[in-house]
Amino acid sequence: MFVLLGIAPYDRAVWFLECTPVVAIFLLLAGTARKFRFSDAAYLLMAVWLFWHTVGGHYTFSRVPFGAITDTFGFSRNHFDRVGHFSVGFYAYALAELLTRRRLAGPVVSALFGLFAIMAVACGWEILEWLVAVAEGGDAGHAFLGSQGDEWDAQKDMLADTLGAVCALALFRLYGRRWGSMDSV
Repeated sequence: MFVLLGIAPYDRAVWFLECTPVVAIFLLLAGTARKFRFSDAAYLLMAVWLFWHTVGGHYTFSRVPFGAITDTFGFSRNHFDRVGHFSVGFYAYALAELLTRRRLAGPVVSALFGLFAIMAVACGWEILEWLVAVAEGGDAGHAFLGSQGDEWDAQKDMLADTLGAVCALALFRLYGRRWGSMDSV
């Protein structure tokens, strides 16, 4: 899928900027799989963001064909990027799983670490987006920033990341033991 969506993206510069973190995270997960294998649930949750971000990179997030959702709910902007930010929060599940299974922290500290780590990443990403948009300038910088005219875009994106983490951690708490996410290694 990554290769197919790398063919003739809407804007090659935006595709490169958006897909660089996808490749980095995929390589990190592939490179560490022998030392620590996450549960299938954690990999599935992490794959959602990898997939979503790759699609967003191909079209640019504001141009992804998401009209059915936009029209159904009467939104004035394309919220494909907000769903992507929500899926960033799913990585809190993997972080809590890592700490729990390695017995580095108990369930409460693992969950708080997962939540706060996602919040920190969300903040850092919004700052990085702003810096890249300023440095890149022009259409590519604006497309990478993806605010679509919303002055509160960064704050709403960080909230979406945080809510995704809260949902993922609720899944971890409710189903983690059943899904093998709490088995020690």
